[in-house]
Amino acid sequence: MTAETQRDKPGKTDETMKRYLETGNFAVAQAAVMAGCRAFCGYPITPATEIAEAMSKLLPRVGGYYVQAEDETAAMHLAIGASLGGMKSMTATSGPGFILYADPYGWAIGCEVPLVVLNAQRVGPVSGITGAPGQGEFYLSRYVTQGGNFETIVLAPGTAQEAFALTIEAFYLSERFRTPVTILADQLITDGWEDLSIPETEEEKRLMGLKFFERRAHPGPKFYPPTDEIDVPPVVLGMGAGALCSDWTPTEEGYDIETVEAQHKHAYRLIYKIRNHKDIIMRSETLFLDEEPDLVVVAYGTPSRVVKTAVKRAHERGQSIGMIRPISLWPFPEELFKSRATYLSVELNYDGQMVREIQRAAPCGSEVHFFGKCGELPTVSELQEVFDKLLKGEPLQRRGWETEAW
Repeated sequence: MTAETQRDKPGKTDETMKRYLETGNFAVAQAAVMAGCRAFCGYPITPATEIAEAMSKLLPRVGGYYVQAEDETAAMHLAIGASLGGMKSMTATSGPGFILYADPYGWAIGCEVPLVVLNAQRVGPVSGITGAPGQGEFYLSRYVTQGGNFETIVLAPGTAQEAFALTIEAFYLSERFRTPVTILADQLITDGWEDLSIPETEEEKRLMGLKFFERRAHPGPKFYPPTDEIDVPPVVLGMGAGALCSDWTPTEEGYDIETVEAQHKHAYRLIYKIRNHKDIIMRSETLFLDEEPDLVVVAYGTPSRVVKTAVKRAHERGQSIGMIRPISLWPFPEELFKSRATYLSVELNYDGQMVREIQRAAPCGSEVHFFGKCGELPTVSELQEVFDKLLKGEPLQRRGWETEAW
């Protein structure tokens, strides 16, 4: 039996819903407006430009605002300002722009500003290839800013339909945890054309399992309490008892302070409000894990679709292979790595990133291997060849520019 699990099944559709043949960028824009986004601040960059274009048309129709920034750093700061003004806000970019978000991203995390950020990964380093998919910001999405002492929430869609559902989920989580939430997509998700269903009624939204959380404003006076609680309203400037927002370590009232005790309290909240509520965040899909397979293949985003086909075909041939697809990448779903087995990380990069987290999470005695490609998806036949070698205990050999032993 095929064992598939995915918490709350985000993206479940109904045949009566309005259907489109559209891109992931279209799906993200539609979802953002539906989730209540009323401010989009961005700078054009392939392959996320179409999100900005769509938002520039959609937002004025619902009383929202589209702001074209002079660069990505300004775009992120403007999005933060819109959120502090009481509006749900969003920005979208690709790798070269995502790295420029680092300083304002820290401000948003430290001041607990709800915000949604989409990063459409492409081949790097630096500008790389604009029209080729990559997965080079796995760790950057976790450590998006300087200083440490924080956690991030990162969601990774595998289809355009899931991009729609996870965008709404991102707004939901950002409000509940009052923090930026990253949607880590790739060029094939954002640019690829797929069948897409968009709900139009409340019943259709319910059938799809979508959840919404309205913006509120913190009344004060303790805007930054040292607690792991969620559902604490964010600061909205101009509302509440003298709401404050600063990039320095705050007192509970929001005033700047430079004491270790205050930093301890603030860091505790930024870390444990997420760690202690992982059950609300975690999303995943698995195949055949209940059969305790000898080989477990791990992939996220677009590569997971090819991996899923390869694993199913291998299973039909009688091979003991399972699959893990993390949908929520951060916090990393280490609870899924329970069995002592051989693990294979399949990624759209040559350096290997997620594989390092698998090494950390896998039980003692497990083997962990890596298969990477860059700019193009692996084929089912390539994966099958790798599966066969690992199941026979043979080492993976580097072959040209295609594969590399880990």
